[in-house]
Amino acid sequence: MPQSIVRHEHTHLYAAQPKTDAGRDLSSAILELRHAEQVQADRSQRISGLGSIDLSALRYLVQAQREDREISPKGLIVMLGTSSATVTNVIERLVGKGYVIREQHPTDRRAHYLVPTDAAVELVDEVYGAHHGAVVSVIDGLDEAQVIAATEVIRRIAGSLDDLARRS
Repeated sequence: MPQSIVRHEHTHLYAAQPKTDAGRDLSSAILELRHAEQVQADRSQRISGLGSIDLSALRYLVQAQREDREISPKGLIVMLGTSSATVTNVIERLVGKGYVIREQHPTDRRAHYLVPTDAAVELVDEVYGAHHGAVVSVIDGLDEAQVIAATEVIRRIAGSLDDLARRS
């Protein structure tokens, strides 16, 4: 019985149901998507063998490298929204696993940048590639009207949730 609640919790809406059958179907589909995203996040963490914060840090570093941006430990503190001590531990773990190297700042001897290794880039691509590829595959199978309608709905919902976060 308790496991049944856990297995189906993602289908429960903590608000009044939408007024129409179509609205209820859309609400259910959104909850299913949120659950599928969480399953993929868990899968990514399991495949990578890294903790959640370590994987996030690595993903940010790979993204920054692809955008030709340099990230310092201080920048990583801001991106992860955590403490200096935590980021120091994250960096040490990633360096120890061969996923990150410290590169000296060209003008400040006391500062350095964090650079993902080729192994880190391969890991991030492996961990997220299938997930993102599955999303793109579905999108590419939609006609233009479906894409436009889905985009509008998703952006309106995201905007509403962002507004709620700003008010809190």
